[in-house]
Amino acid sequence: MKTTEVRIWGVRKKKGRGGKEAFEVRWSVAGRPISRSRATKGLADKLRSQLIMAVDAGEQFDTVTGLPSSLEEEAPKRTWYEFALDYLRMKWPHASPNYRDEINEGLTAITKAILPKTPERPSDEVLQRALRDWAFLLPGPKDRELPPPERSVLTWIEENSPPLAALADPAVLLGVVHAIALRLDGEAAGAETAKRKRKTLVNALKYATQIGEFEDNPLGRITMPTVLTVRQVDPRVVVNPEQATSLINAVSYVGGYERARGRRLMGLFAGMYYAGLRPAEAVGVAEPDCTLPLQGWGQVVLHRTRPTVGKKWTKTGEAHDDRGLKNRAAQEVRVVPLPPQLVRIWNWSIETFGTADDGRLFFNERGGLVGSSTYYRVWSEARQLALPPDLVKSPLAARPYDLRHAALSSWLNAGVPSTEVAERAGNSVEVLNARYAKCLHGRHVVANRLIENLYGEYE
Repeated sequence: MKTTEVRIWGVRKKKGRGGKEAFEVRWSVAGRPISRSRATKGLADKLRSQLIMAVDAGEQFDTVTGLPSSLEEEAPKRTWYEFALDYLRMKWPHASPNYRDEINEGLTAITKAILPKTPERPSDEVLQRALRDWAFLLPGPKDRELPPPERSVLTWIEENSPPLAALADPAVLLGVVHAIALRLDGEAAGAETAKRKRKTLVNALKYATQIGEFEDNPLGRITMPTVLTVRQVDPRVVVNPEQATSLINAVSYVGGYERARGRRLMGLFAGMYYAGLRPAEAVGVAEPDCTLPLQGWGQVVLHRTRPTVGKKWTKTGEAHDDRGLKNRAAQEVRVVPLPPQLVRIWNWSIETFGTADDGRLFFNERGGLVGSSTYYRVWSEARQLALPPDLVKSPLAARPYDLRHAALSSWLNAGVPSTEVAERAGNSVEVLNARYAKCLHGRHVVANRLIENLYGEYE
């Protein structure tokens, strides 16, 4: 949009990047403050004079770029879509598969939010599919063959994407911020989903500012709505030792004895509970990394994880990633003691099923990696077998990961120092105290009895 509502102020000195002196030219267009910095006062005065001449000549100023037509060549050339593709190419090689998925999700949401609402605009479902499955992946859309419908949609996006500079307008930016906090059906997204998308927006604009697309980060001009996320583990998901034992035993009854769909994964779930392993850590456990005596405690040296992330996000095109431990350097290891109960289960598993070709303890019927969908299905069936109907409907151990929550809570309740629990779990003490210091299911009954006995002594 163009306007002649322009006010021009004086030049002021300020500290530029790296502490260098700079001179800022300030003006407003339709009430929106605009500024440009120059290295010398002479250059700043020149720009100010050009702006004054444009006003005197009756030129209209662009409300997005803040510049008159005679200076439009100074405006950023890139559209948001072009920038987003460049940003993806910059981030992709250094990002984990899960983070690639997160960036793709965020850029898709931002692009949909910023595109104009014209009659020719494709539906949100069509845009979602084209952007998520074809645009924000490597190789990029110009480097591979696309189906004609998706190519047509991406061409429309390319031709209709607003300039990156549009995000300098607080109204536009706030519209994007609010839009990416919604689900595809228009309802409010979950806090974690909204947080992921906002993270992509924040990082993208930070990068744009660093490479000179903006003088100042546009996010500094708005107040971001607060997104409240749950940091603590829901105590309703945490099983006590008796329930955990019943659930792990029930796994062995899933899928029939001969096929052993559940039996071969019994040790996988036991590792999550007795050793506090993350599911991706348990999937990657290999016999050479284990010390499994016939009696007493053992240990496992963890150094790799095999999370299920999807073929399009990994470098190898496989569904599982192969990387080091979470939040640790690539070659760092974590030594985890294994209680006798777990040692017995893992020894039984090796004796019964052997190991995969690469030494992994747990594998599917074809010897391959155990996918998250596979162990989720087994766990769901085990809950039906082990828990009474009222608890089946509850959040108690609804996900395999809840076994890890129960493990850490059990250790803390047993009086194990938080520093030791954090070391075994691969967490910081701060994260441990913030998320995992929860009571076991039914533990409050024991606590109530102790308190009641205390009061009874004085009656």
